[in-house]
Amino acid sequence: MENIAPGEHIYSTRFMGDRLYMVTFRTVDPFFVIDLENPENPKVMGQLKIPGYSNYLHPYDANHIIGFGKDTIEMKGWNGQSQAYYQGMKMAIFDVTDVTNPKEMSKELIGDRGTDSELLNNHKALLFDRNKNLLAFPVTLMEIPANNYPGNAAPTLEYGSFAFQGAYIYNVDLQNGFRLKGRITHLTSDDYLKAGDYWYGSDRNISRILYIGNTIYTLSPSMIMANDMTDLKHIKTLTLK
Repeated sequence: MENIAPGEHIYSTRFMGDRLYMVTFRTVDPFFVIDLENPENPKVMGQLKIPGYSNYLHPYDANHIIGFGKDTIEMKGWNGQSQAYYQGMKMAIFDVTDVTNPKEMSKELIGDRGTDSELLNNHKALLFDRNKNLLAFPVTLMEIPANNYPGNAAPTLEYGSFAFQGAYIYNVDLQNGFRLKGRITHLTSDDYLKAGDYWYGSDRNISRILYIGNTIYTLSPSMIMANDMTDLKHIKTLTLK
């Protein structure tokens, strides 16, 4: 199969049964549904073009896929041609019940330009349990302070300043989409005061999230923190030496 998206790059794929879900990107995010029932003759069944791109695709169920990536905007570049510029992080639920007409049924935007997550490079950073409606992953949040541009929108290519590092905990289902339950961080108030506009690698950066029973555990190189899953109240912290 050739010339599916000329001039674009493959950003993510997910193989499920006899289907392939694929995201390519240059200025918009084409989400493809490809039939692999005949391996010698794969066929594009449907596609959806939306702003942004997905670095990672994770199955929600047989007919819904969650995409994790970046939001983008399209602008004229220095050469006058259309170019895409990434913004904050983006999550989306794709409905592929009708394979000929995939839809983006829900989305969530996190932070401003510069926001990132280890999940976009390593799927092991994701915690997902459909039966518990639970979704969690680490985020380094960059935000543009509203008082930087009173009464005006921030410039399109403005980078955010460091605002948070830790776990974002969501409830997720097909009826309500993404609902932020809360956030957990290992950073102290002094860490945030010292951070300034930027934040780099730290032994307090949360990189993994798991649960046992009704307790969520967040892990960084320096500690393990336990929080109640119901209200995210802190239970206990174990310092690693």
